[in-house]
Amino acid sequence: MAVALLSKLGYTVVAATGKVSEESYLKQLGASRVMDRAELSAQGKPLQKERWVAVVDAVGSHTLANACAQTRYGGVVAACGLAQGPDFPATVLPFILRGITLAGIDSVMAPLARRQLAWDRLAKDLDPAKLEAMVEEVPLARAAEKAAELMAGKIRGRVVIKISI
Repeated sequence: MAVALLSKLGYTVVAATGKVSEESYLKQLGASRVMDRAELSAQGKPLQKERWVAVVDAVGSHTLANACAQTRYGGVVAACGLAQGPDFPATVLPFILRGITLAGIDSVMAPLARRQLAWDRLAKDLDPAKLEAMVEEVPLARAAEKAAELMAGKIRGRVVIKISI
């Protein structure tokens, strides 16, 4: 969703993936370039060449640490996931020497007014056709199958389990 939203807002988006086969999909969502996530997922130096003005990280662990280490002076990194892990093996150098900000998201305790603003923004800025391309709806009977595919890294986007009464 970040790729689609940020590209619609006029930003140049670089998407990272471990699935080379997803490059055309990510470019359809709005990525101008796709990179191998291996460039970010291994342990890196505490301070690296400045590459990013801003980052949306859904991975955590070494990827989040490298994103911070590569963010330009005054940049922002938004952490919204922990697919690689909940740890943060980093130093304070990017925060002290480059003044970057690490901002967490809150999908649990956010007040209703803030949630409403987010939903309104999504309704305005997220192309419904791109949203549809990101979502697969399956019946409850296929939930276990989809969970196994998710754990095997074979899912892209979101899976919605439809519960029929």
